[in-house]
Order: sequence, then C-alpha cells, then structure tokens
Amino acid sequence: MSTPAEAKPDSDAWTIGRLLNWTTDFFQQRGLDSPRLEAEVLLAHCRGCQRILLYTAFDEPASEELREKFRGLVRERAAGKPFAYLVGKREFYSLDFEVTPDVLIPRPETELLVVALLDHARGQGRAKDPLTIADVGTGSGILAVCAAKYLKASLVTAIDISPKALAVAERNAAKHQVAERIEFVESDLFAAVKPSETFDFIVSNPPYITTAELAELDKTVRDFEPMLALDGGAEGTTVVERLIAEAATRLRPGGVLMMEISPMIASRVEKLVDDSPLELLETLKDLEGHARIVQAQNGEHAMKGGQVAKGEST
Repeated sequence: MSTPAEAKPDSDAWTIGRLLNWTTDFFQQRGLDSPRLEAEVLLAHCRGCQRILLYTAFDEPASEELREKFRGLVRERAAGKPFAYLVGKREFYSLDFEVTPDVLIPRPETELLVVALLDHARGQGRAKDPLTIADVGTGSGILAVCAAKYLKASLVTAIDISPKALAVAERNAAKHQVAERIEFVESDLFAAVKPSETFDFIVSNPPYITTAELAELDKTVRDFEPMLALDGGAEGTTVVERLIAEAATRLRPGGVLMMEISPMIASRVEKLVDDSPLELLETLKDLEGHARIVQAQNGEHAMKGGQVAKGEST
C-alpha cells in the first residue's frame, strides 16, 4: 500500500483532513491500538502545532514538505518503531520527558517507584540535612528528575553505564530545572561512585527480563528499545543480584532500596534480599495486583506507614 506522499492525485487534494483519515485507516489495518490518536499526534508533531489545531486546518492543503516528513514517520510506525521514539518524548508522572532509542520508554508501572520513594521520604521527617538519593540505571532520568523535583531538599546521583543515556537524562534535568541538584555518573552500578558516598534511598528500574522472555517480547520492544536495559540474564536477576549486594554497602542506617521488578521474578528477588544483609520490606503491588516494587532496608528499624519488616507476611 502506498503512503500519502506517494499517492497520485494532485498535491492540492491532500488536505490535513484527508491525511488524517487516510492514515487512520492505514494504521487500523495494521492493528494499532489507537490509530486516530497516533495519526493526529504524528501529524501535529510534523506541523509543529497542538493536536487540536489540526481540526481548524482540516481543509488546508498539506504541503509536499509536510507530506514527505509525515510519510517517513508513518512508515516507521507501521514497521513497529515505538511511537514515543518517533515524537521524541513521553509523559511520566505528569512531566514530559525526552526519549531516544538510547533509553527505555517510560512505563506507567514505574510511577509506583516514585510514589514509594515519596512515601518513604515523608516518613523520614528530616528538617535539616538534604536527603541523598541514588537512581541506578537512570536511563532518561525519570526517577532522578522526579526525585529532585518533588523532594526539594534532596541531592540526587543519577547513574548509568551508557553515556548516551546520561546525555538524555541531563537534558531532561535541565528541561525541568533540577540539574543543579543532580550529579550524573557514568558507572556500572556503583563502581565509579566515590567509595565513601552513601545514600538514604536507592531507586532502580534494573534489567529484569529473562533471556528466554526476550525472544517473546513484542517486536516494538525487542527490536527497538536498548537491550542493555532489558536483559536480566537467564533468571532475570543478573543485575538485581549485584545491585542488592552493592546497595548493602551504600545505604545509610535505615536507608531503603526500591527496585522495580517483573512479577514473575518477585519471589527470586525477595529470596536474594533475604540472603543479603538487608531486611526485606513489603513488596508493593501495581494496580493489577502484581508484585512490582521489591523494597529492602539497611538496619533493624521497620518503616512507617504500613511497611513490613523482614520475616512478616506481605
């Protein structure tokens, strides 16, 4: 099937409205979940306007330049490239973040990690010293930026092994005006972080997909998102196991580690915590009731607000 810019009618016949209608049908035939919405957002992106303004220009002829640009995005989307990479952004926790193929696309499930961090921070009740927070595997910087933005008295260390990912995170921090309270460190977990540096909180969305599961992922994920941020090894815990061990030496007394994990490996991750010097806290569940955030604490103090100490049921 040809795309709009390849069609034979005179270019004057290709109005904004006709482009939208044609592309909606094209996406629908390819099984996209929200064909009209995606067509609108892509076309608004190409025009550099708000989506609603497309309807005030419904009968406006689409220029050859616009059609050419739009055609490229339509083709990429039809081939499976994630929508967020095409428009270069994704909303997370009510903020817009730049995303590129060098970073994972933020998922709604990860917002639970922000909620957990904010809940623990409120329980601290400290008035003087700033909270110290490490975001391990920061990617686009969503966790580091949210921590700095919503916890004004905090100092954040954003860590990633990928320099390209760190560059995206730095741009997002600057965009949301929190860069002055975030230190960006290129590091494999804590390897390049000063040995003396410890933290009140460590948050992470580490790679946790098992190698076998990677082959079964939707191609929009498997073929486009960075494998380094997805592949958790044979058991899904290759990075998680190292993170737990390193966090045990990096958390201050009473400090908390919070990790997003797959529900399918929750019991394995909890066992890794049980076998470590850390205390297992309550594993938080997502809106569908699946285990999503494994939490662990350095010290014998149970957390406030209904958190559960090691050995209690969840």
